[in-house]
Amino acid sequence: MNTITTDTLFDYERWQKSLPADAQRYQQNQPYPHIALENFLEPWAAERALASFPAVGDAGWIHYVHVNEKKHGLNKMDLLPPAIQDVIREMNSPRFVAYLSKLTGIPNLISDDSLEGGGLHQSKRNGFLNVHADFTVHPHKRNWRRRVNLLIYLNHDWKPEYRGDLELWDRQMKGVVQKIAPIFNRCVVFNTDEDSYHGLPDPILCPEDMTRKSIALYYFTEEAVTPTLRATNYKARPDDGAKAILIWLDKKMVATYTTLKRALGIDDAFISNILNRLSGKK
Repeated sequence: MNTITTDTLFDYERWQKSLPADAQRYQQNQPYPHIALENFLEPWAAERALASFPAVGDAGWIHYVHVNEKKHGLNKMDLLPPAIQDVIREMNSPRFVAYLSKLTGIPNLISDDSLEGGGLHQSKRNGFLNVHADFTVHPHKRNWRRRVNLLIYLNHDWKPEYRGDLELWDRQMKGVVQKIAPIFNRCVVFNTDEDSYHGLPDPILCPEDMTRKSIALYYFTEEAVTPTLRATNYKARPDDGAKAILIWLDKKMVATYTTLKRALGIDDAFISNILNRLSGKK
């Protein structure tokens, strides 16, 4: 199958013009550096990516179903449609990563061709992702410190009553500072610091025949000194009550898995199979 010509997939000339203002806004935004960019990809590229977006039941999806999340991920490039492969290749290209470094103010960013934890994300009705700060070090690259997340949403006609907004919480986990709706061809970029808490903790209420779709890409820097390793740090909200205990216990289990994953070289498909057997559902 022919691949898309990527020289028009992302309009570098357009985004370079707004880069100084965008970079200033990104680096000054609260509760931590972030930005939402509208009409991010060229319209035809976004439409083609959406049209080819695989269904949750297709081959290769990893089903993350536990106390702290209910979502689905696909990060095997050879199982992705060509239209989506081309978007990911462009977002991981040296030219785009250089643009991203200027936007964020973080020099020498590195893209992750293995798509560890990223690729495609999809959530059905009642899906959720509790508030968290992301894992700090690439599971298979000991000196790669995680620095930036990039999310491209592919959801037409997403209504406020469906919920599913990306919530950005303050660094003390006292409250939500920003909510960003996952509307079509909106890109959200944000720093992944040790206390850049974010998530979509309330179950999504979209119709049964819809899903919340996104492309998720993560960027790293290679550090001279091995950075401190920490697994995904899920946090209870102030009004979560007794649920906070379950969130904490599940977080500890995720941390144990992260240690085993790093030591044994296993991937998320392994734990997905276990979780699905235990839960009896996807």
